[in-house]
Amino acid sequence: MKKAILAFGGIKENFPSGLVVFLVALPLCLGIALASGAPPLSGIIAGIIGGLVIGFLSNSNISVSGPAAGLSAIVLTAITDLGAFELFLCAGIIAGALQLILGFIRAGSISNYFPNNVIEGMLAGIGIIIILTQIPHALGFDKDFEGNESLFVNGFNPTYFTELLSGINPGAIIITTVSIGILLAWDRFPALKKLKMIPGALVAVVVGILLNFIFKISGSSLAIGADHLVSLPVPQNVDDFKNMIVFPNVQGFLDPKVWIVGATIAIVASIETLLCIEASDRLDTHRRTTDTNLELKAQGIGNLISAAIGGLPMTSVVVRSSANAAAGATTKVSAMIHGALLLICVLSIPFILNLIPLATLAAVLILVGYKLAKPATIMHFWKKGKYQFIPFIATVLAVVFLDLLKGVGIGLLISVFYILQGNMKRAYYLSREELNDADDIQIKLAEEVSFLNKAAIKKTLKNIKPNSVVTIDAKGTSYIADDILEMIQDFANIRAKEEEIDVRLVGFRTSYTPLEHAVKDSHVLIAHRRAM
Repeated sequence: MKKAILAFGGIKENFPSGLVVFLVALPLCLGIALASGAPPLSGIIAGIIGGLVIGFLSNSNISVSGPAAGLSAIVLTAITDLGAFELFLCAGIIAGALQLILGFIRAGSISNYFPNNVIEGMLAGIGIIIILTQIPHALGFDKDFEGNESLFVNGFNPTYFTELLSGINPGAIIITTVSIGILLAWDRFPALKKLKMIPGALVAVVVGILLNFIFKISGSSLAIGADHLVSLPVPQNVDDFKNMIVFPNVQGFLDPKVWIVGATIAIVASIETLLCIEASDRLDTHRRTTDTNLELKAQGIGNLISAAIGGLPMTSVVVRSSANAAAGATTKVSAMIHGALLLICVLSIPFILNLIPLATLAAVLILVGYKLAKPATIMHFWKKGKYQFIPFIATVLAVVFLDLLKGVGIGLLISVFYILQGNMKRAYYLSREELNDADDIQIKLAEEVSFLNKAAIKKTLKNIKPNSVVTIDAKGTSYIADDILEMIQDFANIRAKEEEIDVRLVGFRTSYTPLEHAVKDSHVLIAHRRAM
């Protein structure tokens, strides 16, 4: 009961962070819907379900769910291939059902195998992407990029900054600068911190609207046009609202392509969610741990409902979760408040929301991006050495230049490479010089000796000179691979005999190998082979 109160408590404390997430989520929901080739309202529906449904079912205190940019390319391709958004919604239902199954078979435990440096690298990479993608809005870029409004389009886009600087709007720059100033001041000045119920993002939004209003009524060229304001559909009556909602066409369940798309979304969305949950738990100042299996179930139910009423597929998303944590969220009530605000505002005041300059929202996101990719984080891993820094920086670069999943995959591969390299060298190899200088050679095996250690042990045994005394100690070893045991057996029974090497095998057990019996049969004693 106490846990339930803690999980759902703190409405007053979490309202400011919920409001900040709402302000961040609103343009993202619309933008991702447009990037996915879906109706604008589908993104808002997903945001509402992500906040209210997944926020209620999940036990993550920081994570916020909604339509994800990482799925937009899959969604766009699928809608184009299937020919209708109504058919695609069937794939969304299938994806939700599969995620629910993944939760029940406890597939969420895979998140335990993501190393911290890769997670931090993913966060830093996303922070850089956030900053880069918000630069055009922060500068009020007016020139049409024809869909290539990115630094990375089919690889590096060298014309990005040239074209960007040719179409900036000074009015947007002023609003961005003022908004960043307000947000920084709200965090740093003690007098303003007392106004905790009024988030800095809300003040920035209000000031941004007022500044643009002043620019417009004064006839100034600084005025920001409609293309750089929030664009939300405004229904005039109930019928208009009903017409904006799209329902799935059940005929899609008979199409094999729909099932393939559904399975693809389920896998990608689940992986992205698990990655984001790991990242969100690291952003939680109390370091609370999310039940990842419960999270997959919550995501599955959320995606089922979202697709059933015309919404996009969802994941836990780092941008909104980061904004949530940065704004001081303490429980999942913050995520639910953001969902409720999306619902209320879309139904009641879309015309007011459409006055918000994207430059103001860009300022909020740029600061969120900076907190994720701040130089202090990079220096932290630099000081930890190459084994921590190289996977971290590789993940950052791959996430920025490729995409989130490829970036994390590359980071994991590099981390695994260093782990394997460390395992192969771990206390099993003695150089020829060390062996030549030693009268009594001690080889102590670790707790687990796998095939990864075979090369190092083989090299060590090869370098042992004739007439040496060798003790191989397995007292602290609980597992030895069969091929390692056979190699030690061959060394003790054949080469050691031929080269008069005194081999002493200590602590080997019959529970994992018949080595002791094999050695005894060859007249090699466990404690010592012969008395010298």
